Amino acid sequence: MPGRLGGSRRAAIIAIGALLGACPVQAQPAKPAPSRPNIVILLADDWGFSDVGSFGAEFATPHIDALARAGMRFSNFHVAGSCSPSRAMLQTGVMNHRNGLGNMPETIPDEHRGKPGYDTVMNHRVVTIGELLQAAGYRTYLTGKWHLGSDAARLPHARGYDRAFSLADAGADNFEQRPIEGLYDKANWTENGKPATLPKDYYSSRFVVQRMIDYIGEGRASGKPFLASINFLANHIPVQAPDSDIARYSAMYRDGWTALREARAKRAAALGIVPAGAAMVTMPTTPDWRKLDADERAAAVRVMQAYAGMATAMDREVGRLVAHLKAAGDYDNTIFVFLSDNGAEPTNPFASLRNRLFLDLQYDLATANIGRRGSFSAIGPGWASAAASPLSGYKFSAAEGGLRVPLIIAWPGHADIRAGGITDGLAHVTDILPTLTELAGVAGHGGSWRGRAVEPVTGRSLVPMLKGGAGSVHGDAPLGYELSGNAALFRGDYKLVRNLAPTGDGQWRLFNLKVDPGETRDLAAAEPDRYKRMLADYRTYAKANGVLDMPAGYTADEQINRYAFEQQGKPRLIRFGLWVGAFVLLVSGLIWGLRRRRRAKSGWALSRR
Repeated sequence: MPGRLGGSRRAAIIAIGALLGACPVQAQPAKPAPSRPNIVILLADDWGFSDVGSFGAEFATPHIDALARAGMRFSNFHVAGSCSPSRAMLQTGVMNHRNGLGNMPETIPDEHRGKPGYDTVMNHRVVTIGELLQAAGYRTYLTGKWHLGSDAARLPHARGYDRAFSLADAGADNFEQRPIEGLYDKANWTENGKPATLPKDYYSSRFVVQRMIDYIGEGRASGKPFLASINFLANHIPVQAPDSDIARYSAMYRDGWTALREARAKRAAALGIVPAGAAMVTMPTTPDWRKLDADERAAAVRVMQAYAGMATAMDREVGRLVAHLKAAGDYDNTIFVFLSDNGAEPTNPFASLRNRLFLDLQYDLATANIGRRGSFSAIGPGWASAAASPLSGYKFSAAEGGLRVPLIIAWPGHADIRAGGITDGLAHVTDILPTLTELAGVAGHGGSWRGRAVEPVTGRSLVPMLKGGAGSVHGDAPLGYELSGNAALFRGDYKLVRNLAPTGDGQWRLFNLKVDPGETRDLAAAEPDRYKRMLADYRTYAKANGVLDMPAGYTADEQINRYAFEQQGKPRLIRFGLWVGAFVLLVSGLIWGLRRRRRAKSGWALSRR
């Protein structure tokens, strides 16, 4: 009896086990697959190579530095020498002459305008990261500077972004809805393709982050991941910051730009960003700090304090966004990408008397007002050389100071991405799109999009480097670049480069960037075979991409001034001439009328005698 009972129990247990085995889904539900990551792109404007604390800066960027500790720093990352070409390559993964930005509208010579690859806007032969991720089920948002086209078919809302509050211009005022006077007639802000008005308490960095937080919140109920592209105006001209941020640096920068350049180089080396003892050159466009008079020094110190304050104000907003994502539970599953669109801006808007007189009529240029509401200021070539330290050159040039900028990629919740790592392998802005699509598990377009052929992505995924792989994903493959006649060819550790005036003399030079990132030792004579091979590589690139030679005497600075005159100066002069002409006619008419009246009175008096 006991034996039979035990057997019955065993049979029952076996039967129950068989039933459970036949219904595994109901008994043990499968664990849901992890959701696709959110993506946040933080694009700074005109930040130099060492303009971040974790790359050597002395001003405070604690929140960007926290992302660096959570992710990977790229110390050999390259963009274009000005904003639109970089932004188009970031959006599409396609080289600038292929995506339409062989040059941007403000710097293109008339002879090139409209030629293949010189559309001056992002063309429709490329697919944006917004379009790719939107088609894959992402919510897609963009705030801030766009500068890739201003017509309805080219604004971000038409290029893959569900919601977008964007500026179509190269820059604008940071405190009010005001253009860069003399360059544009208005600040072209739009929301979802329609003209938009900024709030009264507007400050650029605070606004573009708050708008993005609003967009993310509004779409949260959908349960979809998001792409958030935040495009700051900081630190583009005009340099402007809240008073408290400027005041934070009131005791700094009195030793000048040469001392700052040297201090930053030492910090960058100590951080492992550049080789220890890397040589530097003093750029010929850098003024001698010791020869400035007291007033010039005071103004220069103040503008760098404002520049530092503008960077810190932007960093604070990055921290506010990160805090919001942490509170919402999104932080660990968000990929963060921080970069600058080009090197530091060296342009001195006050270099010509005409500009100085015009700007003096439009803004309060007093030293005490530099950086504040109603001001107009720029750091110029002196401080730009420090922002690029220890590199040579700056924005617009093909020198490392124009093309090499900080890049940080972090995914806090992803174990495969090395936290706190630094890679010195060559990376390029076209690599960002394929990197993000791979990390997100989104298929690329493969050169075909919605039934039509499009430009294939030329960038390469940086995922192997993010996981700690040595070297560059580009290996020994040649990587060409050209903008406004300034050109480069990267291959392995070497760079062949040519810069036109005023940065260079138009001659090709060869450098080993691994040991000489400051481009101080030309190896063209020492390694003639490599020089010839790389020059042939560049010519192949230029032919394949339709690169055009620049007109004789061209410089980007002069072209910008010419553009400003054509767009704003000439119409204002015409209007002024019409007003003067009308005034002269009015005065002439009054004088003629008075004289006629006097003659009539004289004739009447004579007739009375």
